[in-house]
Amino acid sequence: MTEQNSQNALDKRVETYYEAINWNAIEDAIDKSTWEKLTEQFWLDTRIPVSNDLDDWRKLPQIERDTFAKAFAGLTLLDTMQSVDGAEVVKHDARTPQETACFNNIQFMESVHAKSYSTIFSTLNTPKEIDVLFDWVNTNVHMQTKAKIIDSYYEAEPTDDMTPNEKKMVGLRKKVASVFLETCLFYSGFYTPLWYLGNNKMNNSAEIIKLIIRDESVHGTYIGYKFQLGFNELEPAEQEEFKNWMYDLLYQLYENEEEYSHLLYDGIGWTDEVLTFVRYNANKALMNLGQDPLFPDTASDVNPIIMNGISAGTSNHDFFSQVGNGYLLGEVEVMNDEDYLIGIDRK
Repeated sequence: MTEQNSQNALDKRVETYYEAINWNAIEDAIDKSTWEKLTEQFWLDTRIPVSNDLDDWRKLPQIERDTFAKAFAGLTLLDTMQSVDGAEVVKHDARTPQETACFNNIQFMESVHAKSYSTIFSTLNTPKEIDVLFDWVNTNVHMQTKAKIIDSYYEAEPTDDMTPNEKKMVGLRKKVASVFLETCLFYSGFYTPLWYLGNNKMNNSAEIIKLIIRDESVHGTYIGYKFQLGFNELEPAEQEEFKNWMYDLLYQLYENEEEYSHLLYDGIGWTDEVLTFVRYNANKALMNLGQDPLFPDTASDVNPIIMNGISAGTSNHDFFSQVGNGYLLGEVEVMNDEDYLIGIDRK
């Protein structure tokens, strides 16, 4: 083959079957900034010395240890759902290839979150206790109700007889379910380690939770932003109908969360404060979605010990033997109201 023929063969064009992702041609700047935030926040549970919590753990009353462990078991189930289903389904109607890449990153980190709880369990609990905990969470009526409600929207698929906007709303419901799960339903479980952190106990387990909260803050704002793009394309009447559904779903989830919180926290007297925290974060979830708050609760209503636990600077561990998130990752910051409205004006 002559040199010219070889060049002609190389230059031959065919119909595109599969496109390469081009990060130099960004359609949505939020994709790029989110990717950078996600990657700079990368962490692994094995870098946190949870064993340093053992002295605190042994001093806790048995009822508090039971509550702590069950709260973490519940979080394990929710993060398992997000890693297996949640992050997978929301990327099916991605608008850009970079958005798909961001959701791939989110899906991996949800798996890291789910594994992190097991790292804590294996440090603090016996194998028999761990088996009991997983049996409890896998058969608990409130946890399973929570999972069924969320998964019913993750599993929903558009049908041929739907209008284009009706099909779009199927995808939007998936995003709403994901944001409600990550920005609201996790927080009944997060309350426990944050309370101990605010009281200078179980600091290393709480350090993992702070890292997870930092991730979930990015996940919730990003998914909420993508939701708003689609929601604003709906007709006004469709938007109103969708908003009614959204608030009804949040009420339904909150009613179940009330029962779950009573079950988990009545024995140690924390239930009312936990539910205030849940309501506060339910409002944050709505803000992620560009909607008005539902509950009257604000940050000033939340136990200041909990807010201090979120905002406390990260620990710095021995750089040579055991590394906390302060060494590589910087501080975990509280989300401000404007952080929930990235890239889009509220209507």
